[in-house]
Amino acid sequence: MGAIVSRIRGSLAFFCYFINTIFWVTPILVVSIFKLIPLNLTRTACTYFLDFCASSWIRCNGVIEDIFHRVTIDVQGAAQLSTKEWYMVIANHQSWVDILILQRVLNGKIPFLKFFLKQQLIFVPVLGLAWWALDFPFMRRYSNAQLRKNPKLRGKDIEITRKACAKFKHKPVSVMNFVEGTRFHPGKHKKQNSPFTHLLKPKAGGMAFALSAMGDHIHKLVNVSIYYPGKVPTYWEFISGQVDDIKVHIEVSEIGESLRGDYIKDREFKIEFQNQLNQMWQQKDQVLTQLAQADTSSKEA
Repeated sequence: MGAIVSRIRGSLAFFCYFINTIFWVTPILVVSIFKLIPLNLTRTACTYFLDFCASSWIRCNGVIEDIFHRVTIDVQGAAQLSTKEWYMVIANHQSWVDILILQRVLNGKIPFLKFFLKQQLIFVPVLGLAWWALDFPFMRRYSNAQLRKNPKLRGKDIEITRKACAKFKHKPVSVMNFVEGTRFHPGKHKKQNSPFTHLLKPKAGGMAFALSAMGDHIHKLVNVSIYYPGKVPTYWEFISGQVDDIKVHIEVSEIGESLRGDYIKDREFKIEFQNQLNQMWQQKDQVLTQLAQADTSSKEA
């Protein structure tokens, strides 16, 4: 009986999410056409309207969540946030649910999140065009084999990052980066021989390029740690009510000059940046361990 209720709840939630997406994506796509007009005032006005639609989209998703699959999200450390600041947001990545949680927890507290996305995702029906209209940066990574075959491609990803981030200098924005580059999986963890218990090794390049491209506009880092008690849920498990609680730890810090520099040409800076990011990841690993221990203790009690 529980499985039947879960299927009904998940199906209704999915249908409502779909309708909500179509409702908000429609004006987003229509207004995005006017951003093609080469006038700064027009583009700025459109950007504010599009971000309003996107934030409203997320708020409505929150209402759907509360109706069909209410989840208790225990958030620690989100008091220092503002919608008038520019932020770099980093987080551990375990599931597509991470994105829903980040949007739910941070929406309205900081500017709308702009995720770095793989170029292939622009072809996702409906959402791909919406992400493009909202100025999400689409990244294309080149393999070592591709670079050897065509050396002219070297540095193209950096240039794409700079062009994408240039759009973010005229209005407060939150640039989101999953620095692990992919979702955590025990097999990937073992293959990497990761020194962390709960995390894959962080990749520093994308974050370094974004900070360099944004310059002094972005000066605060939001470091988010997401912990799922029990098991990491799939999207279906989340929307069908099989997740009761989630723990989120947020740490806000200043981005110092030691994190700004030429990641490609300055080898000393590159090494220092990687070392600092690894230190952040060690601290994040400790936070996740503490959250896991606290969860185990509460269950035993």
